[in-house]
Amino acid sequence: MTDRPAGFRPALAHHVLTPLYDRVVVLTTREQAFKPALVAQASIQHGHDVSDAGCGTGTLALLAATACPQARVTGVDADPAILSLARRKAASVAAPIRFDEGLSTDLPYGDGSFDRVVSSVFFRHLAHADKLKTARQMHRVLRVGVQLHFADRERSRRPISRTAFFAVQLLDGFETTRDAVAGHLPSVLAQAGFAQVAETRQFVAIFHILSLYSAIKVAP
Repeated sequence: MTDRPAGFRPALAHHVLTPLYDRVVVLTTREQAFKPALVAQASIQHGHDVSDAGCGTGTLALLAATACPQARVTGVDADPAILSLARRKAASVAAPIRFDEGLSTDLPYGDGSFDRVVSSVFFRHLAHADKLKTARQMHRVLRVGVQLHFADRERSRRPISRTAFFAVQLLDGFETTRDAVAGHLPSVLAQAGFAQVAETRQFVAIFHILSLYSAIKVAP
């Protein structure tokens, strides 16, 4: 079992809420719109090795495997309880997805293991220092010339939505959501070594804006 860091919190802050995770995500994030868009943006091809970092219950990994059955998809998460849900979901549709327990700040893969890293609303769980460590790990496990694609929350500029985002911060924590509020996620990726960091699309959800990003690992 992975030794989780001090301060580790499960996806909905409390382990007792983990079985409700999928339902909450569907109700609050427009998951059925942004996750297929993220997979389409990643343009996964035959033979690609794909990592879903912070995979949660495996919804994004399942979409990636469905979009390109000839790709090899691996999900990784630090929470064994949520990985159990992911494995059951994959098994129920006979999806050949591998799920590993591991920390995003110390991914259990060799350098240059993947052709794509994808991630969905995961950076919001991490303090700034761990966001940077995670981005560096994502950079490390990608092959040169290939891409990271991820989605994460931002605070809306509309007054009503800004107020609603406060509820998100109460659940996720003010420290972990500070970079999203300030729009600092692209600079975190740039510090980690990524190039061509870009926000590619936005989805307006109940409590926030959900932004899609892309970045590329270039030769040093």
